[in-house]
Amino acid sequence: MANPIALVANVFKLRIGVAITLCALAGLAVTPGPDLPVWKIAVLGLSVLFSSAAAGAFNQYVERDLDAHMTRTRNRPFVTGALAPGWPWPAVISGILVASVAAAALVLNLAAAAYVFLGAFFYGIVYTVWLKRRSAWNIVIGGLAGSFAVLAGAAAIDPALAPEPVILAVVLFLWTPPHFWSLAAALRDDYAAAGVPMLPVVVGTPRASQATLVHTLVLVALSLVPALAYGLGPIYLAGAAAGGALFVWRSIQFALAPGRITAMSNFHASLVQLTLLLVGAMLDRWLLA
Repeated sequence: MANPIALVANVFKLRIGVAITLCALAGLAVTPGPDLPVWKIAVLGLSVLFSSAAAGAFNQYVERDLDAHMTRTRNRPFVTGALAPGWPWPAVISGILVASVAAAALVLNLAAAAYVFLGAFFYGIVYTVWLKRRSAWNIVIGGLAGSFAVLAGAAAIDPALAPEPVILAVVLFLWTPPHFWSLAAALRDDYAAAGVPMLPVVVGTPRASQATLVHTLVLVALSLVPALAYGLGPIYLAGAAAGGALFVWRSIQFALAPGRITAMSNFHASLVQLTLLLVGAMLDRWLLA
C-alpha cells in the first residue's frame, strides 16, 4: 500500500507549494511598513500553500493522460491508479481554494486574497488548461503564479504595492521560463512524445538555451535593483549576487554546449539562485531589523 503522506505530498505538489509560499513571505519581507503579527503571517503562508496545493492537484487531475506518456510523471497517483479520478476531486480542490482565498480576505485584505486566487488560477487554468498543450508560451505566462504569490505577501502589508515587491514579482516572472526550459531541454524527448510544445521541443535545444541565457541575464540584473536602488540589506544583496552569478555561469555553459547535462546543471542552478534570493530577503527583514 502506498504511503498516504507521500501520496498527499505528490498529488498536491507540496514541494512546489513550499517554494510558492516562500515567494509570498519574501514579498512580505521586502515591503516597507510595519511588521504583521506572527499569526497573520501564518495565515498568509497557509493561504498561499493551500491555494498552491489546490492548483497542483488540479494540474495532476487534468494532466493524467499526459503524465502517462512521460518518464518523469508516469508514477504520479492518478496515473498508477493509487488515486482514482472522479467527481470528489474537483469538489475537494475547489473547497481548498475557496477556503484559502476566504482566509486571506478575512484576516488580511481583499487585495491579498485576490493575488492568492490569481496565483492558483494562472497555474491551474491559464497554464494547465489553456496553454500547456497549445503554445510554447505556456510556461512564460503560467509563470505568473509565483509573481502573484510575491504580490500577495506585499499586499498583506500595503495593497498599494511598493516598488520593491513589484520588482521581485517581475524577477519571479522572468525566472520561471529559464528554470523550466532547462528542465524541458533535459527531458525534451518526454515532452515531444507527450505532444507538449515546450520551447525546446518547438525551436530546438540550442535556440531554447539562448533564450534561457537572455532571460537569466535580465532577471539577475533586475534582482540586484532592490538592493542597489531601494536599500534592501546586505544579506539580500549577497544572496542575489552569489545565486545570480551561479545561474548566469550555468546558463552560459548551457548556451555554449546545449545538452542534457548542461540543461540539468542550469536547472539546479536556478533553484539555488531562487533559494538564496528569497531566503536573503527574509533574513534581511527579520534578522537584521
